[in-house]
Amino acid sequence: MLKSPLTKWLSLGAFALTLATPFAAGAAEQKSVAATAIVEHPSLDSVRDGVRAALEQAGYSGDNLKWQYQTAQGNTATAAQIARKFVGDRPDAIVAIATPSAQAVVASTKSVPVVFAAVTDPVAAQLVRNWEPSGTNVTGVSDELELDRQMELVKRVIPDAKRVGMVYNPGEANSVVVVERLRELLPEMGMTLVEAAAPRSVDVGSAARSLVGKVDVIYTNTDNNVVSAYESLVKVGMDTKTPLIASDTDSVKRGAIAALGIDYYQHGIQAGELVVRLLKGEEPGSIAPQKTAELSLSINRSAAAAQGVTLSQELIDSAAEVIE
Repeated sequence: MLKSPLTKWLSLGAFALTLATPFAAGAAEQKSVAATAIVEHPSLDSVRDGVRAALEQAGYSGDNLKWQYQTAQGNTATAAQIARKFVGDRPDAIVAIATPSAQAVVASTKSVPVVFAAVTDPVAAQLVRNWEPSGTNVTGVSDELELDRQMELVKRVIPDAKRVGMVYNPGEANSVVVVERLRELLPEMGMTLVEAAAPRSVDVGSAARSLVGKVDVIYTNTDNNVVSAYESLVKVGMDTKTPLIASDTDSVKRGAIAALGIDYYQHGIQAGELVVRLLKGEEPGSIAPQKTAELSLSINRSAAAAQGVTLSQELIDSAAEVIE
């Protein structure tokens, strides 16, 4: 059957539209970002949410962004499996939240761009050689805190404190670094460190109880085992009147007396902004690892009362957040 001139014109128009569609889609090319965290807890969840917020603010959402997220539920073997799976997917960037997940991802690829977040010391964790641009496929944001300021907070909350207890996972590089530095720092401040190992989240409560009567205060860093099981630590603090000082403000909401810490949502936004730079063509090896410098003080007055501590009005007045 012969086609009329109009039919031929419509057919040619449809063919032209078909050819044009991929070109048009190229203007809003889909990018792929995979994110993984060692475990789910409020601080790491806030990092993830901050990353996504930064991507959305830069216009990466909906049809032009393929987003994947998986948590290893505290298992390093699972973290390695997730890392291998994500590397095999060849995304435009992998966001690795917390040291164990970052180590797993970095060990799995030398080519896929990696942005780490919520890592205290990326050099000690062997993610990068130093704080200069790595020249590799890795960059990121550290949540390293100045420990002298952390211990000054301990003194402000419990002025007579001499023995500082710390529950931590000896298998987590973040925590090992903090313990080693506190062993050197505390004697300079007239205090000593008493350690209790918690290799698994289920060990946190018993490790905390082992410190009762041996310490004046328990300090917690951002150890993922400890933070994921923080309620068991709080129970010990409440039951035994052992004060708890944290390094992340989310733990204050859960029962610590105080924390001078970073906002992990903003930390995630900072990491997400690095991801955006990679999606726009920058090389991760040209971007020096960053730190989140801005800290805020959070106070929980009811937790202080329950743990037998009277807070000074000066301390309360200096807090950015006071939980009653």
